[in-house]
This record gives sequence, C-alpha cells and structure tokens, in this order.
Amino acid sequence: MRLETLADAERYLDGFVNQERALSFDYERFGLARIRALLDRIGNPERELPCIHITGSKGKGTTALACEALLLGAGLRTGTYTSPHLESWCERFRLDGNRVEEARLVSVLGAMLPALEELRRDSDLAPSFFDVSTGLALALFRDAGVDAAVIEVGLGGRIDSTNVVASRVSVLTSVHLEHTEILGATRELIALEKSGIARSGVPFLHGPLAPDALGAVAARAVADDFPIEEVQPLDIVPMPHGLRFFTGSGVAVEAGVLGSHQAVNLALAIRAVEHFLEKPLREREVEVLRTLRVPARIEVFPGVAEGAVLDCAHTPDSARALRSALAQTWPDRQLVLIVSLARDKDAAGFFSELAEPTRACVLTRAEPTRSAPPGDLEPFARAAGIETVETREAPVVALERALELIQPGELLVVTGSLYLAGVLRTRLAAG
Repeated sequence: MRLETLADAERYLDGFVNQERALSFDYERFGLARIRALLDRIGNPERELPCIHITGSKGKGTTALACEALLLGAGLRTGTYTSPHLESWCERFRLDGNRVEEARLVSVLGAMLPALEELRRDSDLAPSFFDVSTGLALALFRDAGVDAAVIEVGLGGRIDSTNVVASRVSVLTSVHLEHTEILGATRELIALEKSGIARSGVPFLHGPLAPDALGAVAARAVADDFPIEEVQPLDIVPMPHGLRFFTGSGVAVEAGVLGSHQAVNLALAIRAVEHFLEKPLREREVEVLRTLRVPARIEVFPGVAEGAVLDCAHTPDSARALRSALAQTWPDRQLVLIVSLARDKDAAGFFSELAEPTRACVLTRAEPTRSAPPGDLEPFARAAGIETVETREAPVVALERALELIQPGELLVVTGSLYLAGVLRTRLAAG
C-alpha cells in the first residue's frame, strides 16, 4: 500500500474507528494501550518533545493558539496539535504557526503504515482515528525538531490519546457539564477526568473553577503530588476589536480576540509559557497576542450582510459567553441565528441563553450522524421565545434563508457546532 496524496491519506484514515463522529462509544475500552503500542512501534516520538498539555471543557483551542504565538515570539520552533478541524484535516497539525504541508503529512503517515497495519490485526491494540492522528502529530513534531509542542486534549484527559506526552506544564481551562454520558454526571467527576493529564512535580494551571471541580483537582494534586495554580486575569476591558486585561503579575495585555471570557484562556497561555520558559514574560513579549485570530471563536465576517459572526458555542455556558460578547461589541443589535446542535446537547438551555437578542433563527443539520434533526430543535427554540423559527436541512440553504430573513441593522450569527462552522466558514469568507 502506498499513500501519494492527501486524499489517499484521508481514505486510509476513514478505515479506523472515529469516536468524534460516533453518537456513543465505550470510553474506557480504548484507553492508552493502543496509542502506546503505536508510539512504541514508531520510535516513541513523545519522549523527545517538551510539551504544554491543555485540557478543559471550553477554551482549549484559544489557549493552544495563544501558547503557540507566545512561543514563536520567544524564538522557539513550535508544533501545535488541535482537534477537531473546521475545513481540512490538515488544520490539526501546525508547524511554526502554519498548517503542515500536505506532502509532509502524507510522507510521515506513509512511514507509519507498517506499524498501523500490524496493529490493525490485533483487536486489543487496533488504534482509533484519534490514536493515529495523535501518533502522526508527535512523529511530525519530532521529525521537524521542534523546541516546544502544544498539545490539545481531544476528550477528557485521563485516557485521552494525548495523555502520553512529556509535559512541562499542564493546563485546565474550565469545567462544564458536557459529555456527561462519557466523563461523568457531575463537575467533580469531569474535573477528575480532565486533571488526569497532570504529572507528578509538573505545574498544573487552571482557570476559575466551581468549588466541587476545584475540590476534585486539589484532591488529585495531593494524591499525585503536583502543584496547582489558579490563573485569573484582572481588570478585563472589552474593546471594539479585542480585549485588554492585566495578568496577576501586572503585565498589561491587549489581544485581538473578542469576548471577555477569552481573557482567562489568554492569561492561562501566558502563564503556561512562563512556566515552560522558566521566566516571566514582559509586555513587549505578549504584544504578539494583538494579532491573534482564532477561527470560529467569535470570528467576524464584515462582508456578509451588515456583519456576520461565526462561533462554535454549543452549551448553555458558552452560549451565555457568546451573548455577552455580542452585547459588548454590538450593543442593541438584534440577531438572526443559524444553529445546528449535536443530539446530546442541552438545546433548551442553549436557546434560552440566546433568545433575548434573537429575532429569527434558522435551524439546520451540520452532519448526518451526531447533529440533531432541525425539527427536533424547533420546539426548544420556540419555547425560548424566539419570534421566527424556520428549518432547513442543508446548512448552505439555511445560510441563504437567513440572509433573506435578515433586516437592516441586524447581525447574522452562525453557532451551535464546530461542524457547522466548518461547513459555512468558506462561504462566509467569500462574502
């Protein structure tokens, strides 16, 4: 078997079990044995990579990209692994701030083929799609000789495929009630799963946590002997094109991302990089955050209608943060929403958070397996008090209908699903 193109690689990977697309799966069954077996057969690249390891219910992607920017600003070669992707599988793998070239990706995956084919014949060690992606990322970064790897957890932490790395600092951004059927029904249980990325003696940073989640992290810190540190930004001020805040050490930060809630993620990135570099960062060293852009996190497309926003909020907590950011940046503007939600999300809570500023909503289905049918979401949107609610099965058709519905002065907002963001982002960028 030979892989010559990215399409060849994608077809090959389609043959592995993909939990990201599954409605449910046996979380414990996958564990870490499969990724360890794979890494052992490709020379254990994880042992040569000093890492920042990031988990959390929300904010992982922003924190990862901010860490990348700060490390690059410090002159380090970086590798960054995030998931899932918006438009192309290549987005998951970044070298020095840029998506990895397709030819390099295909070449490294091709070198892994003998190991993958061997393991596929063993039902106990056959890797999943995410195992293969993680092994590929670590091999890419090793071969490129990066000085620092920024690794985002896929799901949970304790038995996530990424929990094999040699982290210099671990980060927990937040703990929300999400994926409860897999990670646990309480914040305490979810926090225990996520804090499973901690390493003895390695700094463990976290954002503000509810008491039950904080108690779980503190208990694990005592049991596993690692220091914990809460990171909170100070004096947060939203601005028209970003936000401003101070770190706990008094460093003034201006960043090019919208939403006051993002200040926590940026402050965590700053502190994580300080631990990684073993030195404090100065104001001139955090200036790189002024140009930081995070796709599908309150991403603005001014050329659509009188402005459009793309965001991947999909829980009541993240919908509340989105509503607050929109009110800060575009006060008194009504919204027209395009929404797709996964079947397992709290649709009632989600729509209740966004209903007040919303005049119209077009419901759609981002992908056929995990997304709820638009008709199933309609009662929740109406019950929340949204004036006009329509359904369109195809996201592109939903966008066309939303543009017909929008009135002068209103803001178009696409939200509810990273998959929906991926489907419509190129259309929005084209204006």
